[in-house]
Parts: sequence; C-alpha cells; structure tokens
Amino acid sequence: MLTKEDIKRVVKKPVDLEEKVKELNNSLSIALDINDNYQRDNKKLKDQVNVAEGETSIVKAIGMNSPEMKKAKAEIEKLKADLAREKEDRQYDNLVHKQELEDLKKWNPKLDGSPK
Repeated sequence: MLTKEDIKRVVKKPVDLEEKVKELNNSLSIALDINDNYQRDNKKLKDQVNVAEGETSIVKAIGMNSPEMKKAKAEIEKLKADLAREKEDRQYDNLVHKQELEDLKKWNPKLDGSPK
C-alpha cells in the first residue's frame, strides 16, 4: 500500500522533472547563443586573416618588383663592385708601399730599426 509520503514523492517527481527540463532548455539556449557568438567572432577573425594575408602578398609582390626596389638593388650591386675594386686597389697599394719600404731599407740601413 502507498503511504502519503510515497504519493507525495510520485506527484513531486513529474514537477521536478518539468523544472529540470526547463532548466536544461534554458542552459541549452544560453549555450547555443554563446556558440553563435563564437562562430560569428571566428568568421570575423578568419576574414581579417584573409585580408591581412592578401595585403601582405600584394606588398611583397609590389615591393620586390617596384621601380624603386629595382633601382635600390642596382645601386647596391654597384656599391658592392666599387667596394671590391677599392679593396683590390688598397691591397695593391699596400704591396707597392711594402716594396718601397724594403727598397729604402736597402739603401739606408738606419731605417731598418735595428741598432748597428
């Protein structure tokens, strides 16, 4: 036989279940809203990434092939060649001066630096 408490429990359970269903529906609604927000934000970020990548590739393409860049590269190559020539000239001058110094030491032993 069912007692009053058993009846209260049986009657109370559907009410508890209904409240639980409402609570879960509310939680699901909140979760879906949050998910929608994240998806919108994610799409915005992906679009921003695509735009930035596009701009970067344009800048790289234009920057490397622009007349200014070509002129700068040509000038760099010219300066490198000039530097190499100057190094060769300095090397040659050093050898000539070294030979001249040795010749002077032959003609004037006092320039040798050793006491005699």
